[in-house]
Amino acid sequence: MSSIGLIDVDGHNFPNLALMKLSAFHKINGDSVEWYTPFSEYDIVYKAKVFTFTQDYDNHIINSKEVISGGTGYKMYDELFCDKVQPDYSIYNRSGWYDDSVAYGFLTRGCPNKCEWCIVPKKEGGVREYMDIEEIAQGKKRVVLMDNNILASDYGLGQIEKIIKLGIRVDFNQGLDARMIANNEEIAKMLGRVKWIRHLRMACDSSGMKKPLKKATELLRKHNCKPSEYFVYVLLRELGDSYDRINFCKDLGLKAFAQPFRDFTPTQIIPQWQKDMAHYTNKKSIYYSCDFKDFSPRKGFVCNKYF
Repeated sequence: MSSIGLIDVDGHNFPNLALMKLSAFHKINGDSVEWYTPFSEYDIVYKAKVFTFTQDYDNHIINSKEVISGGTGYKMYDELFCDKVQPDYSIYNRSGWYDDSVAYGFLTRGCPNKCEWCIVPKKEGGVREYMDIEEIAQGKKRVVLMDNNILASDYGLGQIEKIIKLGIRVDFNQGLDARMIANNEEIAKMLGRVKWIRHLRMACDSSGMKKPLKKATELLRKHNCKPSEYFVYVLLRELGDSYDRINFCKDLGLKAFAQPFRDFTPTQIIPQWQKDMAHYTNKKSIYYSCDFKDFSPRKGFVCNKYF
């Protein structure tokens, strides 16, 4: 029996599927698995990191025969050797988000788009089928799906129909491509039959997304699509354009979530205006009470000075 240690470099605020699958694989093979501690001895320690900007676990690991690092955060894109193993959710049972009634996974991998800020096409290539909803759900009736562009896949569309038939509540937490919905009313009609955990998520990462986002929203509402909230990721890049897009979402009655642009380097300095705009947008009591230009994030400073 081997002793296995796990390190989630990004923290425990969301599930790391790779670590959960590694835990399951080793437990199936009779190994002991725990979160890494410097006070134990290990045969293997796995370090997993999703985000390049997350500071690495820089403590020297001297109590393991082998240390294996992996994940997008390390710019390592190889497929996990135990990728089809069912994840061991129990390793996160002390995390605030943990809910044993919810399953996590991917139905498809990859994306046909080549957005300059996204690593997925380089990491996974074009969209392709990956797993079946019943493999992921394992009898659970709530599933968080992390597909990057499920609507761009005929297989993915078929899986959504299956989700509807099984009565599973879902959250496509990476967002649905508004362009696919705007260009095909049948997709909007199908999504109107989906049961949502909470949000229906889309994105407005450039000014070119405004028109399809508006049309997609109109079609979804037309076909009685009723998540608790329409949630829109807004990537912050250029000041004026970002300001325009967060207001565009507000005018459509959509819940914007602003994200400062990341360039995949750990030394990137995020402009202060992006931090302030994200604070303003993501704090809804502020977002709905004033315009960003009137927002005062610090004593003596009002955001209209950025313009």
